[in-house]
Amino acid sequence: MPIRRFGGHKSLVSLSPKLSYGYRKMNISRTGYRVFSANSTTACTELAKKITERLGVELGKSVVYQESNKETRVDVKESVRGQDIFIIQTIPRDVNTAIMELLVMAYALKTSCAKNIIGVIPYFPYSKQCKMRKRGSIVCKLLASMLAKAEMCSELMHVYVFGVAGLTHIITVDLHQKEIQGFFSFPVDNLRASPFLIQYIQEEIPDYRNAVIVAKSPSAAKRAQSYAERLRLGLAVMHGEAHQSESDMADGRHSPPLSRTTTGHTGLELPLMMAKEKPPITVVGDVGGRIAIIVDDIIDDVEDFVATAEILKERGAYKIYIMATHGLLSADAPRLIEESAIDEVVVTNTVPHEVQKLQCPKIKTVDVSMILAEAIRRIHNGESMAYLFRNIAVDD
Repeated sequence: MPIRRFGGHKSLVSLSPKLSYGYRKMNISRTGYRVFSANSTTACTELAKKITERLGVELGKSVVYQESNKETRVDVKESVRGQDIFIIQTIPRDVNTAIMELLVMAYALKTSCAKNIIGVIPYFPYSKQCKMRKRGSIVCKLLASMLAKAEMCSELMHVYVFGVAGLTHIITVDLHQKEIQGFFSFPVDNLRASPFLIQYIQEEIPDYRNAVIVAKSPSAAKRAQSYAERLRLGLAVMHGEAHQSESDMADGRHSPPLSRTTTGHTGLELPLMMAKEKPPITVVGDVGGRIAIIVDDIIDDVEDFVATAEILKERGAYKIYIMATHGLLSADAPRLIEESAIDEVVVTNTVPHEVQKLQCPKIKTVDVSMILAEAIRRIHNGESMAYLFRNIAVDD
């Protein structure tokens, strides 16, 4: 029997093709993959079940739960050695617990010798905190670093370790800002939900040809323009604000420094930026006698949407729809929507919102599990992702 030697010691591992212990027989990573859910709540696993049904596989066996002291514990109940592992994590109201579940699950799979760990995070948390504001921090960048596979970087005799959890790839849907992809040190596939929402408009809104696409603010104009051009509809933009924006308020950065002795004087008058003064909210475009369809990526605090709907009603719009990818619908959003001039709110199932739907019948759901399942299939098989981004422009 042929003998393989390791460090001068004899090993009884046979290289015979008749046995299953040879190197070639152990290389199963090309065909093996598993899909796990990192959520501890049943409502959050619905999307994972739909994805696995489309893929024709069973959901990976694992237990995710909270200890009595609120610590997160994960037990993986099957072997993942040498396989591609996809972790599906939808984000419920308890965002921080969901993040911890994802981190612990990813690290557990990493230490169990999974080959690749791909996070399927339809709504990426803290994505609204992707810019520096006041004396805050860019939390989205921090989270991206925590999820990454550990990497060593040496600079000026100091060694830094980046990454903890061990993710090697992320699949997400409609990042709040596309530039967030640059926060990661590994590939990020930012899928689009707009084809599903556009299909809903065409199939479920009667007389949609008499509609106009509305941007809730100038910053959302590019997204609205994308919808309008694909549906061959008109475009309207809301301008101004119903109340003063927090970003325009004094934030304390003009406070004087600590008292200290100064030397020299430049003798220059530094020009300062003038304070913004936005006009009352108004509509740029004609919505009279039309269906108004407001589009955005996230609907969370709905007060601005409600104010926009009231203005559109005053300008003659006879029906008002809201289309958004991520329906966070925090606080008393369902009640405000139910009591408002909004006729229907359409969101995808990237975020669980079954409780909100029970509170407000105006909320409708579009399933996007199909595109997530196809992305998983293509990544595992090493196929191109270009088909999923067909006809998507840079500004979309």
